[in-house]
Amino acid sequence: MKQPVIYTQNLSKQFGSEEAVKDVTFSIPEGTIFGFIGPSGSGKTTTLRLLTGLYRPTEGKIAVLNEAPSEFSRATQRKIGYMPQLFVLYDDLSVWENLNFVASLYGVGFGRAKRLNELLDFVELSSHKDKVVRKLSGGMKRRLSLAATLIHRPKLIFLDEPTAGIDPVLRRKFWDHFQTIREQGQTLFITTQYVGEAAYCDYVGVLANGRLLMVDTPKNLRRRAYGGDIIKLRTADYVSPQVVAALRLLPFIQGDVTRTGPQTLRIVTDNASTVIPLLIDWAKEQHLTVESIEEDLPPFDDVFVELVKNGDTHG
Repeated sequence: MKQPVIYTQNLSKQFGSEEAVKDVTFSIPEGTIFGFIGPSGSGKTTTLRLLTGLYRPTEGKIAVLNEAPSEFSRATQRKIGYMPQLFVLYDDLSVWENLNFVASLYGVGFGRAKRLNELLDFVELSSHKDKVVRKLSGGMKRRLSLAATLIHRPKLIFLDEPTAGIDPVLRRKFWDHFQTIREQGQTLFITTQYVGEAAYCDYVGVLANGRLLMVDTPKNLRRRAYGGDIIKLRTADYVSPQVVAALRLLPFIQGDVTRTGPQTLRIVTDNASTVIPLLIDWAKEQHLTVESIEEDLPPFDDVFVELVKNGDTHG
């Protein structure tokens, strides 16, 4: 079995009497996008700073690329890219000069110009490479920061709120970039308060008040929030309480059946794709005309609210 790229066990961080992160345990496999999702102030940035060695834990264990972050070797540091929330490049240098400077810090030598041009193409800044950074928009600065983070081809990339404050079109473009990076075999650890971005991740850690509620795939998070897959059923006729009662007794309905309107039902079950054909057959037997039946995929904002409300803990 492969070693995880990141591993934490009972990780905690206190600042005075305040617990910023409490008892966080997770592991991240290589070549995945791990989304660390939670509201502002939930402990996302503190955890990221613990993983990169900027903070030392109060308690618990961390291994990043098989090393404790506080004891990273130079070789391991070179395998890591880190994009902070705030823009840290030079306003009075051009886009190209900034990238060239960062490349020199990482010792990128032979073929540097080719690498810089590749990155400028990747983040769609080629036509702005001679522009002084202070004249760039906020979104362009974010894209330049991403290019600077990738310049030395890091194996593991930490991105702290990379999409905060940018418009939805650019935000989607960023996630397209992240998925391309993942396809090249790199691992990404991304913090975000945009809960909907969970859909783009391979694994998601849900954080609230410094505690990790759970780590799972986006699909499984939905299932955990609602107790299974959700099916929306609409009939041509009124759905009587007797029909609802009969549905609840069916062996393939493992969850709740709720009437959401005179002709609509919300059915929770283990596997929507298996159950939908069985429901259609059952409706025919009952002489119910099905107008529509489909799996309902609630937005991740709703999923997150349910998970936090349920107070689920990850095991």
